[in-house]
Formats: sequence, C-alpha cells, structure tokens
Amino acid sequence: MRTLAGPAELTAAARLYRTVFGYQQPEYGVSPRLLAALRENSGSVIGAIDPSGTMIGFCFGFSAVDRGELYHYSQAAVVTAEAQGLGVGRRMKQAQAEVARLTGARTMRWTFDPYALRNAHFNLGVLGATGIRFLPDYYGGGTDRVLVSWDLWHARKPGVPAGVVHAPATDRARLRAGLTEHFAAGARWTGATGDPDGRVSYTFENGAL
Repeated sequence: MRTLAGPAELTAAARLYRTVFGYQQPEYGVSPRLLAALRENSGSVIGAIDPSGTMIGFCFGFSAVDRGELYHYSQAAVVTAEAQGLGVGRRMKQAQAEVARLTGARTMRWTFDPYALRNAHFNLGVLGATGIRFLPDYYGGGTDRVLVSWDLWHARKPGVPAGVVHAPATDRARLRAGLTEHFAAGARWTGATGDPDGRVSYTFENGAL
C-alpha cells in the first residue's frame, strides 16, 4: 500500500477504476491529472501493488469541511475481482486513514449502497464506521446512498438502541422506508446482518459519533 507516483501509475489507477466499475462512458472516468493534483494538495491517492508489481486496488479522496469540521472524504475504492476477499480493501482504507491524519482530519467519510449487505457489513462491522445520513437518489434515480463517518482516532462508542429494520434483502422499498424513518429521527446506523433465509437486519442507535 503506497501513494502512487508518476503519470504511468496514475493512468493505470484511472484505468483500473473504469475496469472494476465497468464504466464505458468517458464522463465516468477519473482524470490522472486530477489524481496528481489531489496527491499534491492534501488528498489521498493510494494503490495496492502485488509482489509482481501489478496494481490490484486503488482509492482516492480529498480534504473537506462540514460546519467547521475538517474531514477526509474517500471518493472511491476499487479492488480487482481476483483480489477481493483478501483484506485489500481494509488495508487501503487504513492507508488512506494515515494520509488523512497527517492533514489534521479526525474523521473520514464516504458513501455506499445501503442495500449491498456485504458493503454494509464491511463499512459498519469491520471498519466500525457509522451511518450518519441517508442520501436518496444521490447520483440520480435508483442510486440511494448512506453517508458514513469513521473516527480515525478512537473506536466507535456504543450508543442507545434506537431500533432495528428487518426485511428481505430484495425488498428495497421496505429497507428504504426504514432508513428514511430512522435517520429522520436522528438515529445512527451501526450494524447490518443477514440470515440464511435471505433477510437482513439494520441496527440503529442514538448517541454522539
């Protein structure tokens, strides 16, 4: 895990980004020049390189401010299909966190698809981030996202239970309604689990981040 350097590596990272997401449209790509600018201006441009020198993962982010709070925003992280499940994503997030700490940020934020149970478990359960905001149709129709905040210095403190949403994993309307209701009430999303019958449970708590 290291910060990428030079046009060739930045171009390879941009190519990997489009390949993993399957983007064909030019407007969905990432500019290597933008990555170079982020790298030199308190941003994160991290690559995961295997022993053969092949890039198998890539993430990037930038510094941001919300109501006077400085945080690092992780825009995207991708891992090749062959390297998924090997802990690459977790190590990239940790490397990104190290860059963020050097800027003075105390937290890191990013968004993810709340209906993808694997992603929810990774973000909330493995990393210990907290869902703080529901963003319906974030990128347009059908792209609901949840914004999470990850404390870079302390583990998440247990809060007061605020409810659980139970629903089949395929019942997005019910899950969406549950997310909307609990976030509107000021709760924070802290856990997601699934069972063999295909049902998922979203756990919410009250309390400070």
